[in-house]
Amino acid sequence: MSRFDMTPLTRTFRTLLLLLLLAGLVGARADPRIESPGWYSAKIGRFTVTALWDGTIPMPVEQEFSAPAPARLKTLLARDSLGMTVPMSVNAFVIDTGQRIVMVDAGTGALRTFGEGLGRVLANLRAAGYSPEQIDEIYLTHMHADHVGGLTVDGRAVYPNAVVRADAREAGHYLSREKMAAAGPEKPDFETAIAALEPYVRSGRFKPFDGPADLIAGVKALPARGHTPGHTMYAVESDGEKLVVWGDLVHIAAIELPLPTAAMAYEADAAEARASRLRALRDAARERTWIAAAHLGFPGVGKVRADARGGGYTWISMALVRGR
Repeated sequence: MSRFDMTPLTRTFRTLLLLLLLAGLVGARADPRIESPGWYSAKIGRFTVTALWDGTIPMPVEQEFSAPAPARLKTLLARDSLGMTVPMSVNAFVIDTGQRIVMVDAGTGALRTFGEGLGRVLANLRAAGYSPEQIDEIYLTHMHADHVGGLTVDGRAVYPNAVVRADAREAGHYLSREKMAAAGPEKPDFETAIAALEPYVRSGRFKPFDGPADLIAGVKALPARGHTPGHTMYAVESDGEKLVVWGDLVHIAAIELPLPTAAMAYEADAAEARASRLRALRDAARERTWIAAAHLGFPGVGKVRADARGGGYTWISMALVRGR
């Protein structure tokens, strides 16, 4: 049959099939919205967690990892058919408790520090059915540019009603002009953080917390320091289910899961970062908690399984477990 011979019913079926293939099937919940490739929602107990894709950063692995040696890195990456430059996803997350709507991290926004392939969080937030005005609170895992850049545009708050929260150690570091003056090559991180937080600080809507903290019902802040001085995870619990938002504990699954002792070149405290990663992986595998990771392949939500040999871990995407 030629493409001109299709009956109206056949054309309708093929159009529907194409839309489903492009958008992805909704599998984890009963929800009338159609998902696009830039957002993914699933239920954690009574809460809805939505991953928002910001784009990808090309990561030159040999430059970014100080250990293991390049030959070992190449071998690990080859197992997943990856080369020495890896497209690293940038993900933010929305937690909708039914009472409060919280974002964890805000993506890069209009920043072009990492190239042109980013800046999609706000568009994907809207595509998922939320407006920036609806966001009640924003929790920062840390204050690197790919996590805070999306807070502002042209000096104005993107989320006009949100309270922004982060660990006091993180704020004391990246919002300090004295530390910025002494920072050397890290100075742009300070400049971006100060500019991104400024309208929230000015309006009294930046409220740091100190160490472990209950933030809202069902959401806790947990220190996971090392990547930055105040790097933080967020534990989300509802009706017996648990998800932990990891931030930057893991960047490249093909490296840091089979070899959790791998070390990135720009950790604030490499030993502390390694200890935080090992502890988080061990706990996630033992407790079988869901994980939301800022830099694992979108949607970045899944579980880790301890490998029987070698001391490593395997990533299992929620999209595979629950459908998409």
